Amino acid sequence: MSDVPTELRERIRSDPFCELLEIEFVDVDVGAAEAELTVTEELLNFHGTLHGGAIYSLADAVFAAASNSHGDAAVGLESNISYLDAVDVGETIVATAEETHLTDGTGEYEVEVTTAAGDRVATFRGRVYRP
Repeated sequence: MSDVPTELRERIRSDPFCELLEIEFVDVDVGAAEAELTVTEELLNFHGTLHGGAIYSLADAVFAAASNSHGDAAVGLESNISYLDAVDVGETIVATAEETHLTDGTGEYEVEVTTAAGDRVATFRGRVYRP
């Protein structure tokens, strides 16, 4: 059972932007989160491949969930992403965030985005300020 209060987990899961993209949170725990996104035609770019912004949005969503899971507000300071592989329409990608460093003022998180089969699609790293 998660140590994250139910109200906070539900607020994270009902993020309007995530709902728009149909990002589904699988798990939210203290310092960690997992979500998935199924690739649809609407998420493709002009090359016919999954738009990098969709991958980034999925990674950013679990980054936000993990960093805010302590109950205090955390705001993004910086992030970067490396795109490693393309995925096809109909595939589901999974983003898993893990807290790698935490102080009273900042936090650092690593996110791995994979296919359902476990093949890496992208890696993301982000830092937050914790006022």
